[in-house]
Amino acid sequence: MSNVSELSSNRSAKALLNVALILLAGAASTIFAADTAAQNEPTPAPISFSRDVAPILAKKCLTCHGPEKAKGGYRLHIFELMLKAGDDEIAPIVPGKPEQSGLYRRLITKDDEDRMPQKDDPLSAANIGLIERWIREGARFDGSDPKALLTSIIPQGPHPSPPTTYRQPVPLTAVAFSPDGRELAVGGYHEITIWDPSSGKLLRRIKNVAQRTQSLAYQPRGSFLAAAGGSPGQAGEVALFNPVEGSLVKVLGTMSDMVLSICFSEDGTRLAAGGADNAIHLYDVASGKEQLLIQQHADWVLAVAFDQKGGHLASASRDRSARIYDTKTGELEMTYADHGAPVFGIGFSGDGKSAYSGGRDKKIHVWNIKDAKKSGELSGFEEDIIKLLVKGDYVFSCSADRLVRQHDAKERKLVRTYSGHKDWVYTLDYHPATSRLATGSHDGEVRIWSTEDGKLQTVFVAAPGYLTADSSK
Repeated sequence: MSNVSELSSNRSAKALLNVALILLAGAASTIFAADTAAQNEPTPAPISFSRDVAPILAKKCLTCHGPEKAKGGYRLHIFELMLKAGDDEIAPIVPGKPEQSGLYRRLITKDDEDRMPQKDDPLSAANIGLIERWIREGARFDGSDPKALLTSIIPQGPHPSPPTTYRQPVPLTAVAFSPDGRELAVGGYHEITIWDPSSGKLLRRIKNVAQRTQSLAYQPRGSFLAAAGGSPGQAGEVALFNPVEGSLVKVLGTMSDMVLSICFSEDGTRLAAGGADNAIHLYDVASGKEQLLIQQHADWVLAVAFDQKGGHLASASRDRSARIYDTKTGELEMTYADHGAPVFGIGFSGDGKSAYSGGRDKKIHVWNIKDAKKSGELSGFEEDIIKLLVKGDYVFSCSADRLVRQHDAKERKLVRTYSGHKDWVYTLDYHPATSRLATGSHDGEVRIWSTEDGKLQTVFVAAPGYLTADSSK
């Protein structure tokens, strides 16, 4: 019996040992598997300043800490400036140490007087977390130029699609005839629409466009359609499109606020753009590079125009001045300051010796570009002059009084008044070869006129799918 008990005890001991070994093996496998899984788990990608952080700052911070305003002496519209302390002399960014970084501390403080952004909702926890991680990872700059505008280094994704059909028309701030006059481009909501000016028929829609289009221009003797606009208070853009294929060719530049006016030089090789960043940007069209940055105005640049020879550029501004520049150097040559009110439109005479400018003072000033002395004026406007265009022998202008006027440039006399718009007229374009004038108003209506007899040829609402009261009957 003792042998049997001993065998039985040995068997039990072996069984227990086997179970223990199995359990230990299982535990080891579990630990090994967990360790392996931890090793195989992908390392989170580092935070990108241009992709992750810059868009947050551009959207929420530039109003108070941008090129126009530096609250607390702090600016962050340029990365290089973002690293410099403001009036509090606290380092905004301390690489690797978010808790010591003034910018991060102002994002998380509970004090409403110190928190950024002020007078707005706090940043979301997710956005604060991105900025915190970026600083902790070393606050690396991954853009091309630390001296470039913040908005210019943000990767540009496709813009949202426009509405399939418009429930309401959008105010029209940009129209432009194609070089042959057979098509009319009109700014829409996240799109440019192309219309037949003879019939008012929609021909095609160009997508991947900024939210609002403020200015349109076809390249003379070229294939591009340039568009300027953006999202108010957030971003601006100058882009070139292929108007036939309806495709984006290139983005020439992005700004911190809306781009309000563009124009090509007469030979089509250069493009000037002015906007709410108070600056004028001059681009080489072929390369897409910015050749000149002119910063002479103290407020929005509302209009720009080349002379026919391309040697001079004129600008009109909300700072109540109009200015003339050398297009090779960007140097300011002359300032006209007799308006005493914001200036909305500007253009050169055919010989390039005179400039025409108009705005809130309800008259068009004619002045010499060599000495900025006034030589005459075109009057009779009841409200603000919103835009003017000098083309051929005529000066065309549109106004908040809902009228469009055509003056003889040499005689400085009124040729014709075009009436019929029911709302403010914001934009116009003239095609000399076909003697057609296109005008667009706040209520989304486009009117095509004959400049030979002043008769209305076509009327349509530039809002695809929108049914007017007349069309629904």
